[in-house]
Amino acid sequence: MHWTAITNYLFANWLENAGALTTIVGIWLTTRRNLICWPVVLISDVLYLIVFYRVRLFSDALLQIFFLAFTLYGWWYWWLGVREEGEVRVERLPLKSMLAGLAIGAAGGLALGFLMKQIHGTALPFLDAILTSYSLVASWWAARKHIANWWLWIAVDVAYIGEYLYKDLKPTAALYALLIALAALGLRDWRRAAATQIAA
Repeated sequence: MHWTAITNYLFANWLENAGALTTIVGIWLTTRRNLICWPVVLISDVLYLIVFYRVRLFSDALLQIFFLAFTLYGWWYWWLGVREEGEVRVERLPLKSMLAGLAIGAAGGLALGFLMKQIHGTALPFLDAILTSYSLVASWWAARKHIANWWLWIAVDVAYIGEYLYKDLKPTAALYALLIALAALGLRDWRRAAATQIAA
């Protein structure tokens, strides 16, 4: 590919590319349990709200609004933990809470899918809604510092890659492939942190 074509592509898709970059940095900082992850993720939430609205993935656009709320909550909750304990301490998710979260994700996805199906021109209403709902569950678990958030993100991100390739959002599909690797890294690092906490 000629450099001019690459430059033109990057310029034409600058908003999506900026969203991808801030997402990568924000998730990497999250794997490191660094409090600065939250303002970086906040920027990516806003950028992707615009991107998804433009391509009529309305459930994904709505998801970004919820992400904004969860990001602000996570920032506050992690900050409290750092202030009280000196670090971001991870927590295991009780089985009962995990099952409740998975059930809520399924119910929320079906309800949102039926709602989005009523909006003319909505792309992939049920798939988008299910992924949106489970993304909210994963975000809540991340904000609450539960290790299980990484397992759910891996599953959701795999499905998102297919959706974004179908909608011709190639940079975002590539981003989600990278996010799977980052989620695996986060899972490894948070499990190590949990082991260190138990040993201490």
